[in-house]
Amino acid sequence: MKEALISSYVNRLTYQDVDNFARQQGIILKKTEIEIIYNHIKGQWRTIIYGNPRGILDDIKDKFDSLTYNKIEQLYYQFKNKFQDKL
Repeated sequence: MKEALISSYVNRLTYQDVDNFARQQGIILKKTEIEIIYNHIKGQWRTIIYGNPRGILDDIKDKFDSLTYNKIEQLYYQFKNKFQDKL
C-alpha cells in the first residue's frame, strides 16, 4: 500500500516540484540540476527510499558544486532518518 502511494506521487512529480522543494530548503538549483535530480527520482526512487543510494549520490556529486551537493546529501539523510520508520 505504501509503495503504491509513493509510486503514484512519483508519477505525478514535476520539475517544478523539485525546484520548489529545493527552494524551501534554501537551495537554488540550475535547470540542469533540477533535471538530474528529477530523473534520478523518477527512475530510481525505490533505491533512494529502500536501498543504498551511495551510487546515486556518487553519480551526482561531480555534477553539482560542493556546497549544493553537501546540502542535498545532508537533506537526504535527514529525511531518510525522519521517515524511516514510516516506510
